[in-house]
Order: sequence, then structure tokens, then C-alpha cells
Amino acid sequence: MIEELLPATVVAVEAHGDEPFGDSPGDATLYPEEQALVTRAVPKRVREFTLVRACARRAMEKLGVSPQPVLPGERGAPRWPAGLVGSMTHCEGYCAAALVRATDLASIGIDAEPHQPLPEGVLGSVALPTEREHLRVLAEAGSGVHWDRLLFSAKESVYKAWFPLTGKWLDFSEADIAFTAEPGPHPYGTFRARLLVPGPVVGGREVGSFDGRWTVRRGLLGTAVSVPHRPV
Repeated sequence: MIEELLPATVVAVEAHGDEPFGDSPGDATLYPEEQALVTRAVPKRVREFTLVRACARRAMEKLGVSPQPVLPGERGAPRWPAGLVGSMTHCEGYCAAALVRATDLASIGIDAEPHQPLPEGVLGSVALPTEREHLRVLAEAGSGVHWDRLLFSAKESVYKAWFPLTGKWLDFSEADIAFTAEPGPHPYGTFRARLLVPGPVVGGREVGSFDGRWTVRRGLLGTAVSVPHRPV
């Protein structure tokens, strides 16, 4: 699901259920320094933490990099091996990691969510007035997409791509997102996040917006943002 949303230079590995790759439970292990971070966590948290790192290490191997611990850095953002940039996501029954060589992309962000409406009251803290109107128009088209949850996911992907470039927090209110739906066998399309604060400088130019793609599959929705070295 995630791989189709990203450029061909990105390696994405995903897992459904409780085993990372169907028949390879031995891959789902933690390094000691990772294990120390979840010694007091509930089993569900430990399982998600472990499986998403198994996906990340498989992605490292596909890029020719020896598997290494994935430890949290500032604000919990994962610290990747030198020369790589990446992103991880997990929700109930699904996890994924996406990695790319730093020479190919400046940053990426991915997010997966259950394809369900947001809990009552959450949309008001996530969406700008312009976005709420945009979602209303999209909903009237009758596509069956839970646009409120998709907006939340897109903002998560935007933040994950933003933070490695800036080292700063990005509030939900600081990016204005608009979606485009494409015809096809399942709901999918693109989105643009217009930054409402000064953007990162990439390739000598300030980035004013991030572009992404989205899809809905198997009861899940996924979003992904990729930031090129030479923004359009």
C-alpha cells in the first residue's frame, strides 16, 4: 500500500497482522538498546515497536545497508543510518517503514490509519475552516472515503517529512491541505499541503508546499509525502 505512494527510489516494507513477513517471525527482534526503551510498555506497544523496526531493517538490507537499531531522536523522530532518510508508521494490524538514500530525496513521511471516521471532536482540532469546507464538498461526491481521517493522516505525513528538514514542531493549523481524487478501482489520489509558516530551505530554495499521495485499501488508508532535492 505505502510503496505505490512513493517514488521508485524509495524502498518500503510493510507487514499485516502480528508477523512482519508472514513466515519470518525470527526477523521481529529488538536490539538491547531498543528493548530498553519498552521495558515498561504494554504488550501491544511492544509488538508494534518491534514489528515496525523489523520492517525498517528489511528496508535497510534492500538498500545494501547492514541492519541497525532504530532509536528515537529529538521529539521521538527515528534516527536513521548515515546516508539514509526514512519514515515509519503503525496502526492496528499494520506497520510499514520506508527508506531512501539521502542523495535521492531530501525527506519522506508516511502514515497509515484505520479507514474509519475520526473520534468525535477531533476534527475541530485538526482542520482549518478552509479544510472543513473542502472535506464537506468531497463528502458530497459520495466516494465513501472518510476524508476526516485522511486529512489527519496527511498532516501526520507532512509533519514526518517536515521535522527532519527543520527540527521544529509543525502544528495542525500550520499546513492547509487540499485533496484530489483520481478514477480507479479503489480510492486514491494526490494532495498538496500549503505551508502557512516559513518552510525549510531545500536545494537553496524555501519550500512553500509539500506534495503527497493517498490511497484506501483493505480497511486502511495510507498517505505519503516525498520532498525532492530540487523543489518545483
